[in-house]
Amino acid sequence: MSVRLTPVTTTEGVAPFTFSEHALAECRAIMARYPEGRTKSALIPILHIAQAGNDGWLSVPAMDAVAVLLGIQPIEVYEVASFYSMFNLRPVGRHVLEICRTTPCMLRGGDALIAHAEKKLGIHVGETTRDGLFTLKAVECLGSCGTAPMLQCGATYHEDLTPEAFDALIERLQGAYTRSNYTDR
Repeated sequence: MSVRLTPVTTTEGVAPFTFSEHALAECRAIMARYPEGRTKSALIPILHIAQAGNDGWLSVPAMDAVAVLLGIQPIEVYEVASFYSMFNLRPVGRHVLEICRTTPCMLRGGDALIAHAEKKLGIHVGETTRDGLFTLKAVECLGSCGTAPMLQCGATYHEDLTPEAFDALIERLQGAYTRSNYTDR
């Protein structure tokens, strides 16, 4: 079973988005890595920066700001953001727990780990805990088959997971006040 989080596709009631000066400088440094006219190649790292600067998700205004910055059509941004599981198209918890459910992880207990996570957190895949700390996602291959089952939280992989290791991770993250993300921030 795969649960896809329904994206927020409206701008009504959604806060406007602007890059901070620091984030804009980061984006421009990334864009400078590519030849003139090829800045679209910077789309994925810039989406990560936009997501980190927008409480962990990509609203329509945030994606539109990325399109303006890169000089591309908004649909080009929406296509990429909606394809990759690491981009959240609706508000999420402070820590997004992505548990791999592809065959190697499944064979080594990935499904049991997902069931344990749902019970431990009191939510189902695709939901966020009431305290806003955790969002649980089941995702396709995270590329760590040799150390299955595994979970990704921001840019960090947690491998060879057991229910006990998962519980210890949750305990550590409950005390972490920084939002997990895919950038170095």
